[in-house]
Amino acid sequence: MSFNQKGTESVSYDAIVIGSGISGGWAAMELCKKGHKTLMLERGRMVKHGEYPTAGLDPWEIKNQNMVTSEEIATHYFKQNRLSWWVHEDNKHWIAKDDEYPYDEVNRFDWIRGHHVGGRSIMWGRHCYRWSDLDFEANAKDGIAIDWPIRYRDIEPWYDYVETFVGVSGQAEGLAQVPDGKFLPAMELNCAEQHLRVSVGAKYPKRVITPGRIANLTQYNPEVHLGTRGECQTRDRCWRGCPLGGYFSSLSATIPVASATGNLTLRPNSIVTEIVYDSKTRKATGVLVKDANTGEMMEFKSRIIFCNASTIGSTAILLNSRSSEFPNGLGNSSGELGHNIMDHHYGMKAYGRLPGFEDTYYKGRKPSGFYIPRFRNIDKESTMKDYIRGFGYQGTARRYAGGDRSGIGVELKDSLFKPGPYHFAITCFGELLPYHDNKMWLNFDKKDKHGMPIITFDATLRENEMALRKDGVTCMGEMLEAAGCKDIELVNNQTAVGAAIHEMGTARMGRDPKTSVLNKWNQMHDVQNVFITDGSCMTSSATQNPSITYMALTARAVDYAHKQVSEGVL
Repeated sequence: MSFNQKGTESVSYDAIVIGSGISGGWAAMELCKKGHKTLMLERGRMVKHGEYPTAGLDPWEIKNQNMVTSEEIATHYFKQNRLSWWVHEDNKHWIAKDDEYPYDEVNRFDWIRGHHVGGRSIMWGRHCYRWSDLDFEANAKDGIAIDWPIRYRDIEPWYDYVETFVGVSGQAEGLAQVPDGKFLPAMELNCAEQHLRVSVGAKYPKRVITPGRIANLTQYNPEVHLGTRGECQTRDRCWRGCPLGGYFSSLSATIPVASATGNLTLRPNSIVTEIVYDSKTRKATGVLVKDANTGEMMEFKSRIIFCNASTIGSTAILLNSRSSEFPNGLGNSSGELGHNIMDHHYGMKAYGRLPGFEDTYYKGRKPSGFYIPRFRNIDKESTMKDYIRGFGYQGTARRYAGGDRSGIGVELKDSLFKPGPYHFAITCFGELLPYHDNKMWLNFDKKDKHGMPIITFDATLRENEMALRKDGVTCMGEMLEAAGCKDIELVNNQTAVGAAIHEMGTARMGRDPKTSVLNKWNQMHDVQNVFITDGSCMTSSATQNPSITYMALTARAVDYAHKQVSEGVL
């Protein structure tokens, strides 16, 4: 193995950030703003803000009616396309190809990846919901897994901090289970969604329909929303990438701010193979990197390292970082590294037609609908006997073309422009418990094209999840009935772990080094100059989308690391 021979100065940094997605972008921005010369390493190709090839295309300009051919699916996306809604012509360039980046499964695992600068921050759903002590105290209360080492009060000011920069539109509801935040004006519910809110609220007061809290700027403030951002134009093309910067991503927000400091070095096509550990100092000295294009091996050194390569990516790097002191992976004295994989399970859906409101319509294509926060197991009154934890919902109500399509020519064209009735579509996201036996590991006898060991997954849903799913679907039907919907269809298709693209938990936080990988500052118990602030760190999964929590934890961890460096501890 050959290393970079260009001299210590050219390859040494104050900090290294592995990954350029949501948490990696935050780590780099915060480090750079605090004066640290920072190297950001991204395994995928370079992408700059605005380089979104399909962002400006209208539906008729996308080939194959936006469907990827069966031949291409069979060759490149045979696992990722198991989520039938995911791979399309307008977004496939953001999705890693299964034949180029293989993985193995004992039980099916849907691993959705994007290898490029910005990562999945280009493709994310943008929903931002705070966690509460209902979540941070859940494991201790239920007597499962381990307790979180933090509580809501520890992270609340950091939610304030990141939400202000991100720009989260939403509506205050005063619900303890999903605390209100620093909101921009909400994207208002349309008339059908508002009808659902009123109807459900009258029959089920604990079930609140609120506008989705999303990272789309409904009100642009140039003094706050830095980077290359502008107000959302409600085009609803977010997963293609937004050249207007209407939603938060690493490319539109954190990376430009980090770059403007002059402290950021961004290196794409850089596969981190391992973190180098010095047993004498008991610290990491840097990382080994393979250039994805040339195959050249390099070593970069730094004082501190932030792992933000995603829940699976970060843990794979740590498991591959073996030494005499850590033969099972860097910082893995607890044996928990790679275990406790969580996600949100879904495949629970409901559809319904809402009569009436034919004289109303809406302007634009708002990129969000409504959210229904958890209402099960939040107090004594809502406690369920057959399962613990809960679920939340995301949904929309829209009018689609509903005219008579039997004609031809002008008659057919005119009918296609006549909107049909409002239809609801609702998806339920359920909490997955942190089972130790839901895990990933490396097969060192089987390598990918870059010589990296193949990951094997073994994770599944269990009895608690099955009971939760049944109730989650039933409740959707109850709410659509309360609104007066017709033709109600309920769906409960069990999904694999990973399908919600909210994977978490493989290097969890905790108080005890014997049962956890990280402390309350997202710092490795065993290697104190290594921090992990992506989904790996999560100790339970809650029901809310997790990305805003990753951001808050990242900003908090960088602040702590900076103080430790300033005080000479690190």
